[in-house]
Amino acid sequence: MTSGRAALFLDRDGVINSDRPDYVRSWAGFEFLPGVLEALRILAARPHPVIVVSNQSAIGRGLVSRETVDGIHASMREAVRRSGGRIDAVYYCPHRPDENCECRKPRPGLILRAAADLDLDLRGSYFIGDDLKDLQSAVSAGVRPVLVRTGHGRSIPAGDLAGVSRSLEVFDDLLEAVKGLFGVRV
Repeated sequence: MTSGRAALFLDRDGVINSDRPDYVRSWAGFEFLPGVLEALRILAARPHPVIVVSNQSAIGRGLVSRETVDGIHASMREAVRRSGGRIDAVYYCPHRPDENCECRKPRPGLILRAAADLDLDLRGSYFIGDDLKDLQSAVSAGVRPVLVRTGHGRSIPAGDLAGVSRSLEVFDDLLEAVKGLFGVRV
């Protein structure tokens, strides 16, 4: 897809907020990672739509309702807005890994759905994630993959990254990635 604007796709858990082994089940359990709100303020001044793409299997596992996850996302977007940033859309997969759906990363379904809904140019877009699944999803959709070393990104062996993409860029966190990708000076 090449007709629309380039976008910036972001994974949620481990990129925007602390990844919890017991899942984020309420807004009280959601904690922004350091520098994220500043990164989203920088992005608010750019023309790229900012789109969160996230696996949320806690829904399919019966640990949290879809309404609760929607509420967490609404609260996240409002907190970002109040800090001067923006998140233009949130797409998530509610399915368990064993359901083999098209929308669960590493498959590209969520990215492709967002591209169709929002008329996006995927070849000019980036996907910032902290997991190999994020990077694989990006490559499958024709989006440039970016790894941040937060969340799962701290423990991915370099050898596992070798086959992802020659265009893979790696940063310590979301703020460093935004500054590096868009040439922002402090």
